[in-house]
Amino acid sequence: MLLVLFTGATALIVEGSMVHEPGKFLLVMLGLYLTGGCANALNQYFERHIDAKMERTKKRRPLPMGEISATHALIFSITIGLTGVLVFAFVFNLLTAILSLSTILFYSLFYTLYLKPNTPQNIVIGGAAGAMAPVGAWAAATGTMAVAPWLMFAIVFLWTPPHFWALALFCKDDYVKAKLPMMPVIKGDDSTLRQMFLYTLALVASSLSLIYFHSGLFYGLAAAVLGFFFIKKAYRVMMNKSETLIRGLFGYSIIYLFALFFAMIIDSFIGVKI
Repeated sequence: MLLVLFTGATALIVEGSMVHEPGKFLLVMLGLYLTGGCANALNQYFERHIDAKMERTKKRRPLPMGEISATHALIFSITIGLTGVLVFAFVFNLLTAILSLSTILFYSLFYTLYLKPNTPQNIVIGGAAGAMAPVGAWAAATGTMAVAPWLMFAIVFLWTPPHFWALALFCKDDYVKAKLPMMPVIKGDDSTLRQMFLYTLALVASSLSLIYFHSGLFYGLAAAVLGFFFIKKAYRVMMNKSETLIRGLFGYSIIYLFALFFAMIIDSFIGVKI
């Protein structure tokens, strides 16, 4: 959720028209919070039995812990989702409402119920849902599409495999227990690490391409430095296969994404173009 809100806020700041309209800015954030929360909550509703089997989730999520009932969880999920979609439809525009509703349905139904239990490409394809916040926020502000938010989408989309597969590598036993076909379980560690490295290369290339469409000098330098260290860490993990290095890569991937989008924010105020 923090990722959704931060990347969405970044898109609004980079686009610029709502920077001086804090009320509308906060309403976009509310819409993202409600619709993103709905997708997340529906995911937990549908996966409550799987979550109960996994060490990573059974003592951290309310449904397997018995803190709320499945019926209440479903009602809550649908209520906040519909509220978020209606905020986008009536306060902003129909395009944003359609994008947000499509993201909810894609993540909670197609990803959760079909992709995740059936293909090791689940994280790759499903990552599209988590990457939609910049596109939705930009659409709310302008009522149109543009190249820049789709490049932000591409950054989050390509970031998702190396980030989540790093997690899957050191939580592999949980996924075996839950019978989920995550990439390390199906293809093995070596194949997963190679793919993580390739996705990292594509991610860094995508991040640098934003320079040609909207960002400037500060962002370009930040993207190059952050990307260099990401590639270096992904390569070291691929060559050494150390759990310590894998955990380090996972931690750095979080720092990388937030630092990259923060650099976009700073760059939008500096305004020095290459």
